[in-house]
Amino acid sequence: MTFGILGSGSWGTALAKILTDNGQTIYWWNRSQKSIDQIMTRHHNPQYLSTAYFNTAQLKLNTDPVEIIRHADCIILVIPSAYATETLMALDKNIFSGKKIISAIKGILPEKNLLLNDFLKNEFDFPLEDYFAVLGPCHAEEIAAEKLSYLTFSGIDEVVTHEITKYFQTDYLNTVENDDIYGVQFAAVLKNIYAVGAGMAHGLDYGDNFLSVLIANSADEMAGFLKKAGIKNIEVGHVDAMPSTHDHRSNNYAASVYLGDLLVTCYSLYSRNRTFGNMIGKGYSVKSAQLEMRMVAEGYNASKCMYLINQTIKAEMPIAETVYRILWENVSPGEGFNKIEKTLV
Repeated sequence: MTFGILGSGSWGTALAKILTDNGQTIYWWNRSQKSIDQIMTRHHNPQYLSTAYFNTAQLKLNTDPVEIIRHADCIILVIPSAYATETLMALDKNIFSGKKIISAIKGILPEKNLLLNDFLKNEFDFPLEDYFAVLGPCHAEEIAAEKLSYLTFSGIDEVVTHEITKYFQTDYLNTVENDDIYGVQFAAVLKNIYAVGAGMAHGLDYGDNFLSVLIANSADEMAGFLKKAGIKNIEVGHVDAMPSTHDHRSNNYAASVYLGDLLVTCYSLYSRNRTFGNMIGKGYSVKSAQLEMRMVAEGYNASKCMYLINQTIKAEMPIAETVYRILWENVSPGEGFNKIEKTLV
């Protein structure tokens, strides 16, 4: 299987490192010819994860996404959700025919208010059985440092999902598989919103005791949305029966992708959503926080997207809704968290 990567930020660079560490030659899209020249000369991406070094013989870099797609069997989309629609709409409607797509986009496409698989179905008639999602808990910075991490791969075709995961298994990366495409993607969207909230709480000088209760309630709120939406939700703590010959939990066990990803995104100093929320809690405006970070915090757009989606689902989501109102309706962080305090149990 030949891989193409559309996206050259920190997460795209981390995925490129994993594949090339496993001996794969990859086709990799970068918007900037200058960045491509620097990667080929210096053997690392100077803009992101500069400690991750590459054997440039394994890199086929190009500024044209069409060339990347043409040469690859499996396309990894790792463009920030805010820019994905613009990039994809410029492509021919038949370009993904016969390809596999792995989404590493941890957000909803804000212009369409859709998960990537639904957007691809509507615009490219792309079948769900050829679509896969890769989720955490996993920070790009720890991949670069080769600290043991876990990735969850989700796809309804279990055979192909298992085949894909083999290309990502290294001595510093373990993989988990499940078939809960919608559940894991919505969970990835929601955990970014809750991480913004956790950052706000830190910026407002709440302590660890409050933060633990906030995150526990966020996990419960997430599960409530998934159930209310009718999405298959694999509950933390529930393990399917498995043959006694197995030395690990069943492939559908999802504590990592639901609770684990939520925890690391809320607590880690690497988390851009937590960092963004911390700045808002300290009094930065949304615009000034975005300018200072110079990176995309997916939880910002996600908060509005999920607020709109929940107008139909009607799940009880006081934490996510308050984060939305702080970011989009000028509710002050202090006022918003005074309300959140009263909802926590």
